[in-house]
Amino acid sequence: MSPAAKLPHGSVEWFEMVGRVMCEAASQANLPPDLNWSLVERYSDGTKLPNGRLQGLRFDLVASKPVFRAGVDIDEQGDVTIEVSAAVAHVLNRLPLADPAYALTYNRALDLGDIRITGDLSSMAGWLAAAHDPIVERTGEASGEGGTPPEAGWRSRCDLSA
Repeated sequence: MSPAAKLPHGSVEWFEMVGRVMCEAASQANLPPDLNWSLVERYSDGTKLPNGRLQGLRFDLVASKPVFRAGVDIDEQGDVTIEVSAAVAHVLNRLPLADPAYALTYNRALDLGDIRITGDLSSMAGWLAAAHDPIVERTGEASGEGGTPPEAGWRSRCDLSA
């Protein structure tokens, strides 16, 4: 994919792309026909999107049919709710799953409290993992004003070599 085709990380368009990729992965996952499940991922320090909601994504399986919405409410919950800092999300969404830095960054962020997960992701882990690398391929720089990339501050306080 050309750099021009990449979407700014954290933008409405980027969250819509993530939702479409997740819908495709879920549709190919051979899920039970009566499955109802929801995921809310919210940037704990995110900004408001033009639709008035916070940076994040709500994803639902209703009778195994995937639907999503870009943007979430501050108190919105799902069967699984993930709160992640925008900086960590930006780092992780640019690393393929096979890159050793992905697991190191993810685990360090969990340890530091920059990722908090409520609920059990294990039953959905396979198709969610299948969605990750296609998202990485379409992820550009963070949206917003220029300046320092959002992950610079997180990286400066997080020794990833530990």
